[in-house]
Amino acid sequence: MVQEQPVPVVFTGTRRELGGMLLRGYALLVPTIGLYRFWLTTWKRRFYWANTEIGGDPLEYTGSAFQLLLGFLMALAVFIPLYGLFFYLSTQSSEAAVAGYGFVGILLWFLMGYASYRARDFRLSRTLWRGIRCDQGGSAWGYALRRFFWSLLVMVTAGLAYPFMAASLWSYRYRHSWYGDRQFAFVGNWKQLARPFYLAYVGVAVVGGVGLGMGTAMGGLPTGGTPTVEGVLVLLAAAALIGVLWLYYRSRELTRMFSAVRLGTAALTVTIRTRSLLGQYLLFGLALTASYLVLAIGGIIVLGAAASDAFAGGEFDPQIFMQSLQGSMTVLLAIVFGYLLLLGAFSLMVELFLGLGFWKMVANGAAITGIDSLRSVRARGEDTSLAGEGLADALNVGAY
Repeated sequence: MVQEQPVPVVFTGTRRELGGMLLRGYALLVPTIGLYRFWLTTWKRRFYWANTEIGGDPLEYTGSAFQLLLGFLMALAVFIPLYGLFFYLSTQSSEAAVAGYGFVGILLWFLMGYASYRARDFRLSRTLWRGIRCDQGGSAWGYALRRFFWSLLVMVTAGLAYPFMAASLWSYRYRHSWYGDRQFAFVGNWKQLARPFYLAYVGVAVVGGVGLGMGTAMGGLPTGGTPTVEGVLVLLAAAALIGVLWLYYRSRELTRMFSAVRLGTAALTVTIRTRSLLGQYLLFGLALTASYLVLAIGGIIVLGAAASDAFAGGEFDPQIFMQSLQGSMTVLLAIVFGYLLLLGAFSLMVELFLGLGFWKMVANGAAITGIDSLRSVRARGEDTSLAGEGLADALNVGAY
């Protein structure tokens, strides 16, 4: 029997194309008081989906901005009472307020699990490949409960139970996913995650303990006075190593869990390397630093023009400079606009170098065997009961 060759997944989108779309969207966020983000999210998803080709056929996203907007408005019915509760707690004693805020925090953590599952359900139900729609079954409440109690166990065990939690949640998500009338399967388990996780866990404990001890001894965390450069560098180096260890585990989890997904006789294989994840974050850091440097230079020029009297005679007078800035409407508008630019630059760099970079990494590192078996899959109707992502947007736990 001839072994079928794996079919690669190809991503054809470019950073320039996405960047132009994001800049246009950000420009419309201010005059629309942020409401345009639902349209921007929809266009982003169509960009990602349409540029992801499996066997030469691209994905298709059929969700609309109005669906996202409607879901958000429905979520307000949950958050308006919570805002009222926050206000009520602020009028109580400190003990009652702390207890109340703690309860609300636990409730929000639980709702985040529910919201993320419902959002995934919405995205899958609006995703087509070869004209056949995906879907997700299962229970969002059941997933939220599973995630919540696993989280408690992870806390009690100081993180040691995390591989069990991760494998359980991956399994639940994919065992309840569908492509047309065919259900996904998941063959992964916690044993695939145990070795890389516990290696990273021990490494973080050793690096963190040694780094904190050396950094403190060298004056990086002084009880009084100014921290020493050497001590701060040691602490930063320890933090960087911890970040690399986290990326090492993250690459192993994504590789092994994605590669455990099955769809009948079709099997997915994904390869994600630590150095690729690290390269993403380094590029993100460099791009963010460069963008903030450009904005800082622009801010200095604007403030200098607003307080030009301080440079009279060729010398800078700080007292005149501060007086010129006080009560100036131009300065106030520049500060507000500058703040929005900082937020926009951060969001833009996150999307271009982390969001797009991660999607491309997974797509271009993926291959599917047995893809011809999917030609016999029959389509199912769209799940019209879902009205947007609701809580996921309000809690910021959506994806792409």
